[in-house]
Amino acid sequence: MKFILQLLTWWDGQSLGTRLFTWRKGKLVGEDALGNKYYTFKAKRWVIYNGAIEGSRVSPEWHGWLHHTFDNMPGDNPLPNKKWQKPHQENLTGTDGAYRPKGSMLAAKPVKRSDYDAWQPE
Repeated sequence: MKFILQLLTWWDGQSLGTRLFTWRKGKLVGEDALGNKYYTFKAKRWVIYNGAIEGSRVSPEWHGWLHHTFDNMPGDNPLPNKKWQKPHQENLTGTDGAYRPKGSMLAAKPVKRSDYDAWQPE
C-alpha cells in the first residue's frame, strides 16, 4: 500500500522519483534525533522525513546545512547553544500543544472579563 501511495501522492512520504534518485545517487550523511535522514549528491542536499512531511521537524543545525548556510554537518561541528535557548520543537499549530495566550477563545479556561457586558436582546 505504501508503494502505491508513493506512486500517486507526493505528500505522503517521499515520491517514487525521490526514492529512486536517493537509492541511485544519494549518499547518507547523517540522521537527526527525530529519525530524519539527510543525503547529499554533488551540490544537492535533501532530507527524507521519518513520518509526517513537515519542515519544522528539521532542527536548526540541519536546516543550516540543507540551505548551505554552513558546510559542516551538525555531527562534525555542533553549533554552540546559548543558555537562554530552548530545545528545538516542531510547529504545534493546530494541535493541543499550540500556544494559546491568556484571553484566547481557544484557551482551556476562558478569562472572565469585567470590562465588557454582553448585549441582551429586548
